[in-house]
Amino acid sequence: MNNKPEALARAGKKPAVAPRDSKRGYPDLHEHLEELKKRGLLLTIERPIDKDSELHPLVRWQYVGGVEEHERKAFLFTNVVDGRGRRYRFPVVVGAFAGNREIYCIGMRTPAEEVQRKWDHAIANPLPPRLVDSAPCQEVVIEGEALKDEGNGLDSLPIPISTPGYDSAPTLTATNVITKDPETGVQNHGTYRAGLKAPDRCVIRMATRVGGAGGYQYYLKHQRRGDKTMPCAIVLGAPPCVAFVAPMKLPVGLDEIGVAGAVVGQPINVVRARTVDLLVPAEAEIVIEGLIDTEYLEPEGPFGESHGHIALEEFNMPMRVTAITHRRDAVVASYLSQVTPSESSAIKRVSYEPMFLSHLRNTLGVRGVKRVTLHERMTALRRIVLVTVEKGTPRTEIWRALAGASSFKADCGKICVAINEDIDPDNSDAVFWAIAFRMNPVNDLQVLDYRSPGHGPEREHEAERGDATLLMDATMKEELPPLALPKQEYMERARKVWEELGLPKLRPQSPWFSAPAGDWLPYWEEAAKRAAAGGYLENGRASEKLRRKGLKPETKFRPDEP
Repeated sequence: MNNKPEALARAGKKPAVAPRDSKRGYPDLHEHLEELKKRGLLLTIERPIDKDSELHPLVRWQYVGGVEEHERKAFLFTNVVDGRGRRYRFPVVVGAFAGNREIYCIGMRTPAEEVQRKWDHAIANPLPPRLVDSAPCQEVVIEGEALKDEGNGLDSLPIPISTPGYDSAPTLTATNVITKDPETGVQNHGTYRAGLKAPDRCVIRMATRVGGAGGYQYYLKHQRRGDKTMPCAIVLGAPPCVAFVAPMKLPVGLDEIGVAGAVVGQPINVVRARTVDLLVPAEAEIVIEGLIDTEYLEPEGPFGESHGHIALEEFNMPMRVTAITHRRDAVVASYLSQVTPSESSAIKRVSYEPMFLSHLRNTLGVRGVKRVTLHERMTALRRIVLVTVEKGTPRTEIWRALAGASSFKADCGKICVAINEDIDPDNSDAVFWAIAFRMNPVNDLQVLDYRSPGHGPEREHEAERGDATLLMDATMKEELPPLALPKQEYMERARKVWEELGLPKLRPQSPWFSAPAGDWLPYWEEAAKRAAAGGYLENGRASEKLRRKGLKPETKFRPDEP
């Protein structure tokens, strides 16, 4: 996005200048939190919580404590202190953007089944922003010498430590980091971490890998031009529609703020930053403006990263803060990341999966693909992709789907597995079962050399030749008997008895019943009904009439064959 009106006019995207009282047509973070509260999806914690050692671990328990995904909530901490007992004026919210799938869909203002269509439309039809002359995000402005003293500047913000015991500093995580292409003027929104170093200094980490940060590409352009610094604005607590575009990894050169506008069908209000030549979301909670040094790098980390390992200390981009602006009633937003599942993985999963499905079905034309699932728990979404195809899909199409899934994004799809619709892709045990019984390594497995190592800890053995790709066809090659579990009607009957007995609360895990599909004849279906009703003796009388001589034990019997 260009931040100069004349440049936008040349591009045919001149922003309209709106009056102060112009209608937004989309919720800011405060309104989003109110909606979560109405729906019982926001927990408000009023007791003192230490941001350095308690805050993120408390939220982490809903991801590692056996809490079902739909029961997870956003946490709003209104009494935040630090490890030294200092009290902060701003509340902190975690999980407000994607504590679970429902929270994400509320932010998108659309049901889960419409997410794919909405993203497809928004990416294809970005809506230029609206330039305003004043904004809530600039109700309070701190700049100059006021930033440098302890307790002012970055030090005044209750930024949590994400991985207590490993992280070396509080780190900004729920970010829209805004940078600008120095040649085209197009702005980029990316979600990059920024470790705090001083009241007026932080260090930003932008991924340099293939398929990594758009902001890093702009950084390289500034270096090539001989620029000593790169303007940057770190936004905390953007309106949900704006927050969601930053971690999407949209194509470099695509106006993310325009995509956010298309998501809600309204131009996003933007305002000129106070000290850098950028446009920032007008309804943001907090904006940290500054200049990234393009000559010197500074050690940053360790930090618990979203690939599930501790990212060890490395040189990254120092930013000198030139201003902090915020709403008077600002809320500090923080993402729970690290080992997945987490809030950051939920944001990516709900948006990435529809993109993969659209690519396979619409771009590649593999119509047999019914669903794409990015495995979340522990593997950080990018490493394992499960492609669900309908029964009877030709094998050539299955292999096209697997190849397409593995190559769609440079950092996704190291291991791609095709399964049928009877396998729950979110149940790793069911997936392993399909691999164990439906995959022959001789015929159903391919290893492709040369791929980017992708998002994860650096390993020395990958440095020279990169990683590889594993494709696996774990679909049914022939009709098989039903899964050996009782039918649904009998399991539900037994569940009522379980509950009447006051036994521990059940959390059904798929598969918890079996459907009569596959190699299963009406003859056997009727026999099973008689047995369940106590009539097994009738079945015995019928089988006695079918005795034969001269057969080897374990010879198959099919009543539909002579």
